Amino acid sequence: MSTPTIAFIGAGNMARSILGGLLESGHPAGSLRAADPFPDSLEQLRALGPIATFTDNAEAARGADVVILAVKPQVMAEALSAIASQVAENNALVISIAAGITVDSMRARLGDGTAIVRCMPNTPALLGCGASALYATGQVGPAQRAHAEAILGAVGIVEWVDSESALDAITALSGSGPAYFFLLMETMIDAGVELGLGRETATVMARQTALGAARMAVEGDVDLVELRRRVTSPGGTTQAAVESFEASGLRDTVARAMTAAAERAAEMARELA
Repeated sequence: MSTPTIAFIGAGNMARSILGGLLESGHPAGSLRAADPFPDSLEQLRALGPIATFTDNAEAARGADVVILAVKPQVMAEALSAIASQVAENNALVISIAAGITVDSMRARLGDGTAIVRCMPNTPALLGCGASALYATGQVGPAQRAHAEAILGAVGIVEWVDSESALDAITALSGSGPAYFFLLMETMIDAGVELGLGRETATVMARQTALGAARMAVEGDVDLVELRRRVTSPGGTTQAAVESFEASGLRDTVARAMTAAAERAAEMARELA
């Protein structure tokens, strides 16, 4: 697979994390470029390597094989209009990591024949352990799919979904998901303090427990039900806690929260359209 020239439109945190991941994976800096209206953001990119930077979106997109849209939804229309001719001229693949911007919205400014991949990443990508879901339109060819997978794979795992609407569920699961775990950790820390621990000790123990549990879930070959069973001795402390969770309706609470997030994602897409 040939090395594509990749242009980032927007140089925020997610763009910087993907660019850093690409450089670490061996993608040549000479094939990377980015545009942003803020000089400070571009300066942070140049600290990663000799990346070509621009303040003009059209200049960055000119000649690019892949254009990654990493701008806020509110300025997406302007960004799309600026790069439309360059995308068409080079038959470029367009990857959008902007939440709520639908394929139809992008096609309205880029043209119906544009190859588009919508991506829902999450914030752990900043540490190289993200989870990104991708949806490709019918115009995206096998090589372009491979490029998209390699680009997002530089900052974590990648999963393809078969429908654009599935991205709303992905938003509720992995897009918003880190906040759910942070909330649980906050709650555990507060409860530990109520039980008599110092806040620093409770914080250290909660963070390390979350890290260890996640590694056991990801790196082992045992499913989550069995992992939970192994920790839950009959009549023991963990069983008492788990039974309290179940009696309090934890499963229904999580399901309602994720449904609310998915419905809000769909609502935002309608508003932005």
